[in-house]
Amino acid sequence: MSNLVRIRRGKGRAARSNPCFGFLASTLSAAVARNGYYIASAWILVERGYGTAGVAMFLAIVSVVELIASPLAGAAADRFDRRRLNVAADLSRFVVMLATACALLYVDVFLIICLSAALFSFCDRVALTSSQSMIPMIADGRDLVASNSAVFFVMQFGNLGAALLAGPLLHERSPALPFTVLAAFFLFSAGCLALMRLEPVSRDVRIAKISAAQFDLSLRRLIVVYALLYTGAVLVSVMGSSFVYQEQKGTAVDFGYLEAAWSAGSLIGAVSLFRIERAMSTHARHLMLLGLTALVLMALAYLRTPWTVILFAALGFLYNLGRVSVEVTLQSRVSVYLLGRAKGIMHSVAVVLGLLVFGIAAAVGDRAFPSTIFFSFGVVLLISISCLSVGAGQPEEKGES
Repeated sequence: MSNLVRIRRGKGRAARSNPCFGFLASTLSAAVARNGYYIASAWILVERGYGTAGVAMFLAIVSVVELIASPLAGAAADRFDRRRLNVAADLSRFVVMLATACALLYVDVFLIICLSAALFSFCDRVALTSSQSMIPMIADGRDLVASNSAVFFVMQFGNLGAALLAGPLLHERSPALPFTVLAAFFLFSAGCLALMRLEPVSRDVRIAKISAAQFDLSLRRLIVVYALLYTGAVLVSVMGSSFVYQEQKGTAVDFGYLEAAWSAGSLIGAVSLFRIERAMSTHARHLMLLGLTALVLMALAYLRTPWTVILFAALGFLYNLGRVSVEVTLQSRVSVYLLGRAKGIMHSVAVVLGLLVFGIAAAVGDRAFPSTIFFSFGVVLLISISCLSVGAGQPEEKGES
């Protein structure tokens, strides 16, 4: 099936105002706050002496909550108005970040960040699932490659903004400051969505069940690809701060540079699918992206600054190109009315694999260099490519949107 699937709407909707700009403004603002939250939390834990094990524990809590929240968020996105659900989630994230900022002044940092992570990640998963499930409706007749590329470009531009903000906000300042500043971005995001008008999913269709036929072999492979891409990204999140602090002997500003490089590469990756989507089949493209990711991760064990900045940019490029491709493929094969639950299932599988990585990182702690763990996961990716290649020559079943 072509990735350029167009979802047509009735002509009567042409007169309605285009909600795209409000949606993109909300996506940009929420991305700044969301990425800033994780950057600030990881760096504060490392700086206060909790090391890789502390960051791994923090992200393991996030993953456990996401594992529980993903199917619930998917069902809610198909059952309720997705725009209103996203607004509620943004306001909840705003409250959680303000509460975290206040509590950090009086309570142990590790305890507060872990409690905050549990609340924040639940709201975050609801927001992301409902937001990304709106993309086919926001597209409103435009092709899914263009719509997803625009959304992910804006999202990564927000991540880049968060990375650039992280250094100044974290450098020799109170840990409460970054959370207070970033919380305001969630409030702005909620305001943009509240002013947007979007036709809700009809009640009689959204209660339908996902049929087993929709999850054929090619779609199951797609879920595995997403899980591997996701795990590679969160591995960088777990190890990135320790990689800078321990191996590179860097500061919060240096860490911000690497995060900025990741985001800059992601910006290019978000709009690159146009160039290569016709050059090869979807499955071959995903295998190529996984293979290149493996090689870049393995190269981190041997190269130093400034090469590591270039490698982080490459990782961001490969990850976001893969994410856009996966999203387009999923949206082209699963009905828009079931998209929330399909994304919930996909993310749950990814989180399970991520939890395994977090467990290993927490068990190893600071006894292994972060670059060694990067190298090991690169080997795992190469092995996974061999497994995914089995039967890849068979024709893929085509689904319908």
